[in-house]
Amino acid sequence: MTFNAECWRRRLVVLAIATSLLTGCATAGFEANGLSACPPVVEYSRGFQAQAAEELAMLPDGSAIVEMMADYAVMRDQTRACGAR
Repeated sequence: MTFNAECWRRRLVVLAIATSLLTGCATAGFEANGLSACPPVVEYSRGFQAQAAEELAMLPDGSAIVEMMADYAVMRDQTRACGAR
């Protein structure tokens, strides 16, 4: 069995996207004084998520878009945590 870096990269990208999108559910939360609010988390269909994963996997190594998507996943996690307070 030969090592195929592209195959593993695609699987990791799909896993990262699926994890961040599926765990990013949150409701808007507000502090008592109304000064702080959690932004809503956009819901994506499974088909749209699959399309995004395929397109992301086609990007070249070191692509800025790949790094931006990782940042977006962190922001979704932070938004989810904000709504859980």
